Amino acid sequence: QVQLVESGGGLVQAGDSLRLSCSNSVRTFSRYAMAWFRQPPGKEREFVAAISWLGDRSHYADSMEARFTISRHNAEKVMYLQMNSLQPDDTAVYYCAASGSNLGTYAHDYEYWGQGTQVTVSS
Repeated sequence: QVQLVESGGGLVQAGDSLRLSCSNSVRTFSRYAMAWFRQPPGKEREFVAAISWLGDRSHYADSMEARFTISRHNAEKVMYLQMNSLQPDDTAVYYCAASGSNLGTYAHDYEYWGQGTQVTVSS
């Protein structure tokens, strides 16, 4: 069973940084491609970034590549999203997701999802 737990969200001011974490205790964590999605208030869920199971490939949404960095530490079974220069438009619930097969940019590419962590950026 793949259970994902996000942490690290909170209330910050514009220009601040946050690092989100996604942990999972499954023994085969390293075999899963991982991703971050977010859902702003009143909007559809959108892709943020994805990373291959080995961590050697990553993809970003165009609007976030300059400010966000995805990484993973397979030995510790955790994935991170470092977010810098946060803006009010980054306010959203951030979800981590795992896929046993694809390194995709669509929600339907991922079979497992966490419950989400709220990030709120004030102006």
